[in-house]
Amino acid sequence: MPELKKIVCIVDDKSDLREGMCMMIELSENYVLGGSYANAEEAIKEISSLQPDAVLMDINLPGASGIACVNALKNLFPNMLFMMCTAYEDTDKIFDSLKAGASGYILKTEGPGKIIEALDDLIAGGSPMSSSIARKVVASFAIMGKENALIETLSDREKMVLDQLAKGLIGKEVADVLDITWGTVRKHVQNIYKKLQVNTRVEAVNLYLKR
Repeated sequence: MPELKKIVCIVDDKSDLREGMCMMIELSENYVLGGSYANAEEAIKEISSLQPDAVLMDINLPGASGIACVNALKNLFPNMLFMMCTAYEDTDKIFDSLKAGASGYILKTEGPGKIIEALDDLIAGGSPMSSSIARKVVASFAIMGKENALIETLSDREKMVLDQLAKGLIGKEVADVLDITWGTVRKHVQNIYKKLQVNTRVEAVNLYLKR
């Protein structure tokens, strides 16, 4: 008995691209088109009823974004698979998409063949990404690793001082909370800046909060 084709939906606001992707799915051997939608609001309503196996999602949609759409649907249907299919290579959008629940991220410029290959990988349990996207992800993890390593160079007392600064306290308030002198706090702050390779409190706190 032949295996049933997987149902795929498409969300993209540009009609020509949407129609092209619909044709791509309809001509494929392993998939059947469940529906195509021009905005997140319509997609959430219709996809909730249809419950397809996978969704190809654009990011830049009118109204709610594709990332918000993924987040909403993933909360309702944890097993549903999402692959961002977009022109954006912005690192923040990549990570926001993955945090929202997307399992793949491919650029539209890859073309129909690569997109279908990525869809095959997604259905098989993989996390397909365009090579340029994968490089950005790896580079971001490398940066995060370095930042975490810098935080670990701080002494316990310096971490305590930085933790209070992250809560919005100023120098003398930190001194009161930790029962040390303002001069000691100032010395700790100088050491924190040096170890974290930053020049301002804002930079130090941001690095600390991203750990």
